[in-house]
Parts: sequence; structure tokens; C-alpha cells
Amino acid sequence: MNTTTDNCIDVCNSLLRGEISAVETYTQAIDKFRNEPEVSTLEQIRAEHVESANRLRENVRSMGGVPSNDSGAWGTFSKMVEGAAKLMGSSAALKGLKQGEAYGKNNYEEALRDDDVMPGCKDMIRLELLPRQLRHLEMLEHLERG
Repeated sequence: MNTTTDNCIDVCNSLLRGEISAVETYTQAIDKFRNEPEVSTLEQIRAEHVESANRLRENVRSMGGVPSNDSGAWGTFSKMVEGAAKLMGSSAALKGLKQGEAYGKNNYEEALRDDDVMPGCKDMIRLELLPRQLRHLEMLEHLERG
């Protein structure tokens, strides 16, 4: 493999770890909101993060890489959101989820600016993953407004 491919794999694996963390975070949030009307929206967002993670796994494999299989350091964010939800309730949990989505959006935008990310990967981010992320932010803002 060449350096560009290796770097692109690294970027995609970092994005994948973020998606895995998002799935973990939404799983915890869904437990918190189990009897609330917000749960269906949170389940939809979680399912889309699963799709994004699977798409990134596929992409890493197609480049000859080995996909990350856990959230790594990203898992810390997941635990922070869970702690905020337990201590401060639903509003704090929604704010935490929104912050996580904004952070993910920034990571996708950063990948689009990275010269080491190959054009096919940028297309996937631009056409699939980033639009999903933006939609999640809108959905969470809608939940926050009630």
C-alpha cells in the first residue's frame, strides 16, 4: 500500500471509531428515554449511525485495511453523555447528543479538507455520511425545541 492509502485508511478508521461511539451513546440514551416520545427519533439516529459505521468498515476493507472494531478513546464521550443524562436529565442528554453530532460533523468536514483522503472516500463523506450527520443535528434541535 502507499502512504496516501494508509493515511486514508487511518482517517476512515478514526471516523469509524466516532460512529461506533455514537452507536454506543445512542444505545445509552435510548435506555434513558425508553418511555418518552423522543425514543423513536433516537432509535432512527442510532440506526443511521450503524449504517454509517458499516459503510466506513466496507470502505476500509476495500482499501485493504482492517476496520477498527471499538470506539477507543471515543468511548469516553459516550460515558460522559450517559453520566450527564443520569445526573441532569433529558435536557442535558439531548445537549450532549447534539454536541457529539456537531463534533462528528466537524470531523467529516476536516476529512474533506485532508489532502490524504482519496477522492472516492471524499465522495462517500460528502454524499452519504455528512448529510446524515447534518440531518441528525436538525432532528436533535427539533427534539430540544419540543
